[in-house]
Amino acid sequence: MQFLLNVIDDGQSQVAGRTASATQTESDAVDRFNAGLGDAVVFAAGVSAPADATVVDGRGGQESRSSGPASNTPGYVAGFWVLELADAETALRTATEASAACNRRIELRPIL
Repeated sequence: MQFLLNVIDDGQSQVAGRTASATQTESDAVDRFNAGLGDAVVFAAGVSAPADATVVDGRGGQESRSSGPASNTPGYVAGFWVLELADAETALRTATEASAACNRRIELRPIL
């Protein structure tokens, strides 16, 4: 089964005055976590800040573009993993480990 683990930044980087979400200590912990995942990683990446976003809407034959995030919430996806894991229980354990490693909340979702 594949699972999406979204890393949720609740404003930690903004409070600390950083443009990058993770501190060096957090990045090092994530690197160690990633190394332990082995072949479970399908894809993983960090994501730029919401201010870098462009929202595009091409529905109904009309094109609309706006700069900035789709919603203005304090939490945003700062990175993610797509993992191939045995089952939901393994995914929950892995999400807990990911949360500890990156010092952020993790949103865990099965991929359909």
